[in-house]
Amino acid sequence: MSLADNKCIPCRGGVPPLPAERTQALLKELGRGWALNNDGHLERLYTFKDFAQSLAFANKVGAVAEAEGHHPDLYVAWGKCKVEIWTHKISGLTESDFYLAAKADREFESFRAVAG
Repeated sequence: MSLADNKCIPCRGGVPPLPAERTQALLKELGRGWALNNDGHLERLYTFKDFAQSLAFANKVGAVAEAEGHHPDLYVAWGKCKVEIWTHKISGLTESDFYLAAKADREFESFRAVAG
């Protein structure tokens, strides 16, 4: 089962963030381009041919996030969309953050197919 096939589990707080070794192991399972930013959040910049595709991708990721009940920060600009994910209630990462990142990668595949 891939990370994207897992269902995000709502975090009610009070749980510790993932330990560093588990975070690194899950990061290796994600597609290329994902990294931890200075705040320890998952982050990836996706590029597109124009603003319309960037916005369409953000809307697709937004729909997935809403269905999962797990919401990333999305930054949309001409030809790019940055996705930043972490569990707000614990100010850290959970396995669900990696599931959502993999789901974003899955949504990106349809844009890659059109461009290729």
